[in-house]
Amino acid sequence: MIGYLRNLLAPPKPASRAGGPMFRESPAVVRPPAPENQSRGQTYTKVFRYRLPDGQTREPERVEVVGSFTHWQPVLMNRDGKLDSWHVTVHHIPGNRTHHYMLLVDGQPTHDKSCDGLAVPHGPHEERYQLQTDKGPRVMMLFAQTR
Repeated sequence: MIGYLRNLLAPPKPASRAGGPMFRESPAVVRPPAPENQSRGQTYTKVFRYRLPDGQTREPERVEVVGSFTHWQPVLMNRDGKLDSWHVTVHHIPGNRTHHYMLLVDGQPTHDKSCDGLAVPHGPHEERYQLQTDKGPRVMMLFAQTR
């Protein structure tokens, strides 16, 4: 912590002609080191949306997203009357890996039109939420991203 404060208060270093930095970051963009118990990997944010399929008029009571990034615990999606859809923003999704997930409409898995692809379910959590397709049981895939 003392080293961090010392860096904030230190006078700017002169620009180097040997390919060094041409300016010093302002204190507002300097980030303190992550605590030891905090994950050091990159994370990202994803907005999940669901709209009723064409021709369906009965609105569900609950729409949720569940996946590896929620530890397979359902996250309730909010109804947006202006956009005629349900949505939720999930923060801190671990980056640099592919995640599996499902949209649940009244507790039943449903296809997500904006998913990155389909995957064979692995393990009891994924098998619980699998969706039957022409090629067998599948879950949705969310490809790795970073900020």
